[in-house]
Amino acid sequence: MNNRLHDDDYALFRAEVEDAEPLDRETIEPFRERPPPIPRPRVEDAPAEDPQLLSESEVETHDELLFMRPGLQKRVVFELQRGRIEPSLELDLHGLTASYAGALLQAFLADCAARRVRCAKIIHGKGRGSATRQPVLKCKVNYWLRLRPDVLAFCSAPRFDGGTGAVYVLLRNPAKAKR
Repeated sequence: MNNRLHDDDYALFRAEVEDAEPLDRETIEPFRERPPPIPRPRVEDAPAEDPQLLSESEVETHDELLFMRPGLQKRVVFELQRGRIEPSLELDLHGLTASYAGALLQAFLADCAARRVRCAKIIHGKGRGSATRQPVLKCKVNYWLRLRPDVLAFCSAPRFDGGTGAVYVLLRNPAKAKR
């Protein structure tokens, strides 16, 4: 293998570096210990995740549900919305009363944490069977999931998996929560 440059490459290199000035010294700069960085002052977080500060009337429930905690990557939520993160467990709340559904949801999420489930599916229905033809359980699930610190995000399931009658819930990794 020939390590020599062709004459035209050598001429091009020389033309590019002709105005370069040599360094003042031939030795490397001596080691200097840098001062420690100055910490930035902490900004007090808004206590928006405190369940006592969030009332059910403040939570708007639209046809499509979407919620994500601050700091969660949008790419992860996009994958969740498209159904690319497959739910490991499923809970069906069709036809249940709100109080019974709430207790069942709490037990289900505790079970998900014990099993280290990353994604779960909750079927709340579309509310067509209720007396007011409004989705009672959908509103409740939307509110209840926002109160849980172990819920990172949730969104309406894709059309092939229940659409607006179900939600995919992305849960915090319990091992990371203890750190």
